[in-house]
Amino acid sequence: MDTNYTNTRGSLKDNKLIYPKLSYTIVGSCFDVHNERGRFAREKQYCDALEQKLRDLKIPYKREFHANNTGNIADFIINNKIVLEIKAKRSVTKDDYYQVQRYLQVLNIKLGLLVNFRNRYLKPIRVIRIETDARTKFT
Repeated sequence: MDTNYTNTRGSLKDNKLIYPKLSYTIVGSCFDVHNERGRFAREKQYCDALEQKLRDLKIPYKREFHANNTGNIADFIINNKIVLEIKAKRSVTKDDYYQVQRYLQVLNIKLGLLVNFRNRYLKPIRVIRIETDARTKFT
């Protein structure tokens, strides 16, 4: 078999990425902020810089959004489509993932981005809302 073989049934059209353009723009802005601020700034400094980027790009957002009187506060809700949760800590844990999943459940949003700026190389994590009965675990 040729090592350059690609599966024609699994074309790019079949791989449905949620909000590809918007998430690409957001992740690009995160990379810009990471390059500007480095990896040892505080979470608030990253959020302030991202807020400025979103303003410059004229992307509608809500910052520090209170999620339906649950006590949960999401860092950003972007265009009412994507939850952006910013971290500035040594490593991302399961609890951070559950936090984003909770926001997605409560706000009924499909996609979340979890970004830890403390990493040497930025690795945004895409979190998709769970559509099963397992969602009660996160609320």
